[in-house]
Amino acid sequence: MSDERGREWPNISDGELELLKELWQHGPVTVRDLHGRLEQRGFTWAYTTVQTMLGRLEEKGYVAVDRDGLAHRFEAAVDRDSLLGRRLDELVNKICDGAVAPLLLNLVAGRKFSAEEIRRFRSMLDDAEGQR
Repeated sequence: MSDERGREWPNISDGELELLKELWQHGPVTVRDLHGRLEQRGFTWAYTTVQTMLGRLEEKGYVAVDRDGLAHRFEAAVDRDSLLGRRLDELVNKICDGAVAPLLLNLVAGRKFSAEEIRRFRSMLDDAEGQR
């Protein structure tokens, strides 16, 4: 997976994704805080496991760490929409040979959307049609 500058983004595990979800929702946290939040959600990972996964995410460029002070604070270095966009681009390229329509049609088929979501879809389609 690569970004707009051609930088390769390593894949992340399901567990690492769970950590990112917590960081997106709660912002900068210490390992202890994150470990406690994960325990509340039913994860039984050891403190050191959470610490190791955060280190891996930092090495991969998905997490930034503030090392000032006694307890290091970790935060997401990539937002949810950026990661989602990267993953969807990867799917489009690998499975759909670069064609976006099959992915979109599959995502929309059989789903229920709010009136606001449908309005946003229409607006995006109108914009796309105007750019043709």
